[in-house]
Amino acid sequence: MPAEAEAAPIDPPTVVDIHIAPATRLPMKSVDTVEAEAGKGLVGDRYHGTRHRHVTVQSLADLVDGAAALGSPIEPGSTRRNITISHGAIPTKPGEHITIGGVELEVVRIAAPCKLLDDVIGDGARHALRRRAGTVFRVLSSGPIHVGDPVDLEVDAA
Repeated sequence: MPAEAEAAPIDPPTVVDIHIAPATRLPMKSVDTVEAEAGKGLVGDRYHGTRHRHVTVQSLADLVDGAAALGSPIEPGSTRRNITISHGAIPTKPGEHITIGGVELEVVRIAAPCKLLDDVIGDGARHALRRRAGTVFRVLSSGPIHVGDPVDLEVDAA
């Protein structure tokens, strides 16, 4: 028996869900691919063309933890976030960068859960998702984002 067991490699995070909504309060639509436009956001999403809030990213692992706290499942699209990744700590410090597929994103701020989540998911969802609601990013480079794309969470400050 070896003195030290080798640690199993951890697979890099990947995109597991993409959701967009054409306007505020309209239902989120699940898509397999979305076009990110530098300086504008996700084509077809309600925040496309806004100054800073281009895309939101959340972790499926955080949703599982939130669901445990809530006591019922939380579907990725119900949180109104755009991109759900399989796992990993999503950066939260303004100016930090990540890459999804070939698209570079820059942290704007933490995405705070809103009251609408209690209406959509159920009473207590807003509280259960506190500190688990993802991050708001600005799109720095254009390109497609697909379900299955790799996510590089290596923090790179501007």
